[in-house]
Amino acid sequence: MTSAIMGTTVLRTLAIANQKGGVGKTTTTINLGTALASIGERVLVLDLDPQGNASTGLGIDTDARSKTSFDVLTGTATLMETHQPTAVPRLYVVPANTDLVGIDTTLGPDQNRAFRLRDALSEFKAQQRTVPPGEAFNYVLIDCPPSLNLLTLNAMTAANAVLVPVQCEFFALEGISQLKDTIDQIRATLNPSLEIQGVVLTMHDARTSLSREVAENVRAFFGPKVYETIIPRNTRVAEAPSHGKPILLYDYDCAGSQAYIRLASEIIERERQHKAA
Repeated sequence: MTSAIMGTTVLRTLAIANQKGGVGKTTTTINLGTALASIGERVLVLDLDPQGNASTGLGIDTDARSKTSFDVLTGTATLMETHQPTAVPRLYVVPANTDLVGIDTTLGPDQNRAFRLRDALSEFKAQQRTVPPGEAFNYVLIDCPPSLNLLTLNAMTAANAVLVPVQCEFFALEGISQLKDTIDQIRATLNPSLEIQGVVLTMHDARTSLSREVAENVRAFFGPKVYETIIPRNTRVAEAPSHGKPILLYDYDCAGSQAYIRLASEIIERERQHKAA
């Protein structure tokens, strides 16, 4: 169900964040974006990780990244000028490259540096209001780097909500309380409307007691914020990025693909509830 059918074309921005690496942030961003696009949403993936893995996973070659999220943050290009189509209909990406490594030095003492992305998105949203509903974007998904740095700060300051992937492994809860504290701090100082949209359990292995225990602990910590959908550990999901394809294009029928479709449906339902509240 598209946002237009729901009666609104308001652009919602979700930051996919967790300072712990290897928890499935990029995989979730790519495949959630693909799943949302497949059910009619128009989605922009904003790659904010210097590794540029979301860009690669969506099939954007490094030599095709002449304008990137670095240019957006430094004010030399707009989101309209930097976004490009992917192989998935209705899914676009603002690519990233290693230029982002130097963003702290480039922005230096600029007092507005935490708001660079927010300002760029405000301009983008204003432009979206001038296009026909069928051509307007419904979601921006920001793939954050695995650290609580200036890039993640920009993402959370600009976002309506945060989506937190949590890997079902031994150290899963390590740092989660720190991330929650960071979100609370940003809400108190920079972005009062920021909320946790949800927590998604990733790389779950139903055969192990550890995965079940971690899932239980995460649900105890976050309560109803945890999505019912659990992303299974799946070889096909792991293979897909090396082919420059989201899992829904690489293997639509595998368990990972179907899980991301269910997750997209859950997110749409939560967005509907948020709108009605």
